[in-house]
Amino acid sequence: MTYRLLMLAMVVSLACPSASAAIGSRIWATGGVSTIEGSAGGGLVPWALLGSYASDQEWGGTLALSRAETDDYSLSVTGAGLNWNNRVELTLARQSLDLDALVFALKDGFDLEQDELNQDIIGAKVRLVGDVLYSPWGQWSAGVQYKRQRDFTVPEAIGARDDSGTDVLLSASKLFFAAVLNRNLLVNGTARATKANQGGLLGFGGDRNNGYEVMAEASVGVFVNRQWLVGAEYRQKPDNLNFASEDDWWDLFVAWVPDRRMAVTVALINLGDIATLDDQQGLYLSLQGSF
Repeated sequence: MTYRLLMLAMVVSLACPSASAAIGSRIWATGGVSTIEGSAGGGLVPWALLGSYASDQEWGGTLALSRAETDDYSLSVTGAGLNWNNRVELTLARQSLDLDALVFALKDGFDLEQDELNQDIIGAKVRLVGDVLYSPWGQWSAGVQYKRQRDFTVPEAIGARDDSGTDVLLSASKLFFAAVLNRNLLVNGTARATKANQGGLLGFGGDRNNGYEVMAEASVGVFVNRQWLVGAEYRQKPDNLNFASEDDWWDLFVAWVPDRRMAVTVALINLGDIATLDDQQGLYLSLQGSF
């Protein structure tokens, strides 16, 4: 808890308009926000954009705190990112998933032995070609996310094969000027090679399938003005465990960028069935500071 409070204080201090440090020269809101895995994008889906406002020959970074609350679960995420020359993005994230509702639901037939899952994620993204604003085919980036469980007891008990895994991603993002009611339209598509169960929180691979599959992810958003972005995301998921089927994720989001140092994202999320608990819907909130 102390670590999260310290991170929140850092985010708020970075968001303060009176801060004197330069924060990069890219156009307003072109760094996206922080995903639940730490990389730049929406809440659920990474984009080809790199975090912060760093342009060529500049450094930049982000710090973010996120929280998702569904009917039976809560997920907390602390993340940080570094952008070098708008070419390479390096990110770190820690996820903590509360399992109290699942422990209670399974108490008569299955002893989970723990009430929380924790996962660390190390990510890297490289801008390959293009620019989201001015290139005809948009901006293209490739990335990897190495994920590792801090305690493999629960994932192993439900059939997961490994406590760590690496997702490989290819993303393309394009902004279309004055495309919807004279408003700018952002479109993103991501292909992810993965064998992660529930994003890795329930381990990697399983008794049903233990191979990599390519999953499709997409985002679309409309800039109401330069401070407000509204849109939706969709994320396809593999189905590796006999213990419980895995549904795709989607959300409806609003992102507010009141200052170049700050971004706030609120979303209605639908994560489907998770580990035998049905129809997980709820709210997502994220606060990001850029420097």
